[in-house]
Amino acid sequence: WDDLPEEAKNYVAYIEKAVGVPIDIISVGSDRAQTIIRRHPFA
Repeated sequence: WDDLPEEAKNYVAYIEKAVGVPIDIISVGSDRAQTIIRRHPFA
C-alpha cells in the first residue's frame, strides 16, 4: 500500500466513499503476490 502512487490511494478512497464500504484487499496484477491487504478482512 505504501508504494502505491498517491493518485491510486485517492482513487481507492473515492470508491470507498462512493460505495460506503471499506476496501481491504486490492489486486494490482494477476499473480497472487500482487495482492495488497490493507486491513485483514476478518479482523
